[in-house]
Amino acid sequence: MADRDQNKDTACITEEEILAGYRKKLPQVLEKIIESCNEQNCSSHIDYEPIPSKESVVSIINKLLEIIFPGFFNPEKLDPINLNFHIGQSVTQLYSMMAEQVVSSIRHDCMRYNLTCRECIENGFDITLKVLEKIPEIRNTLATDVQAAYDGDPAARSYDEIIFSYPGIYAITIYRVAHLLYQFDVPLLPRIMTEHAHSQTGIDIHPGAVIGERFVIDHGTGVVIGETATIGKDVRIYQGVTLGALSLPRGAGEKFRGQKRHPNIEDNVIIYSGATLLGGNTTIGARSVIGGNVWLTESVPPDTQVIMEKPQLVYKKGPGKY
Repeated sequence: MADRDQNKDTACITEEEILAGYRKKLPQVLEKIIESCNEQNCSSHIDYEPIPSKESVVSIINKLLEIIFPGFFNPEKLDPINLNFHIGQSVTQLYSMMAEQVVSSIRHDCMRYNLTCRECIENGFDITLKVLEKIPEIRNTLATDVQAAYDGDPAARSYDEIIFSYPGIYAITIYRVAHLLYQFDVPLLPRIMTEHAHSQTGIDIHPGAVIGERFVIDHGTGVVIGETATIGKDVRIYQGVTLGALSLPRGAGEKFRGQKRHPNIEDNVIIYSGATLLGGNTTIGARSVIGGNVWLTESVPPDTQVIMEKPQLVYKKGPGKY
């Protein structure tokens, strides 16, 4: 037993010595890593100016939900007596949080790309105030989205269920605020917001898309709505739907940036699961229905149904193999 314990101690010392030998090489590795941070193709942000914080953006989203849907997402119970106090406190907190991130986003672009001064601080405070002024309007539009989800889903038992649990409403809520920031030409922040919703729901809505009221995303996972897509009123789409751009050649980022690349969906259209609609010249006419797994790169006139031919099934006897 003593010999075995002695061998064990020797082995442990040997491992420590090996580790120490490798750790001595770390300064050389560290030096190379630091040097690479200064290379032109290094993805880094080494500057004195702060950049937007993803953690702060998540806090902003949570605070927005508390204000837009009072009582649903608040950590404490709201009643008619304490409503004014809690909403006042939440709005004040949200203003400070959002203004800081808006200022950081604007200043980041100014400093990063040597832009003409946009008076970051004053502009950021002003934009944030204008966004908060729009909250009643956003709330009214979201109420139509919730109503449309309830009207079209027999499985929905109440508006509360939809607000609490439907990923489509969560993604649309964040989109509607991010779209306002996008309209005010705030960089970074709107996209960080919608990509957080994407990570939580599987629904990818670019903040630049224009979406009318009574919009419903049913189930939602895998939905993609591109930057220049326009969607009218009373539109319903299902999981796996893509409103995307046609394949672009290498280097198209600069050439096509800002141009119309995504489809137009007119009022009262239904698009079923797995459908892919591509191209800026593609328009789906009002009251049309696009069936599941349809692939479209051309326009459809109003009052049209587009469906796939029924696939042919093959039946074989016995377990067998394909």
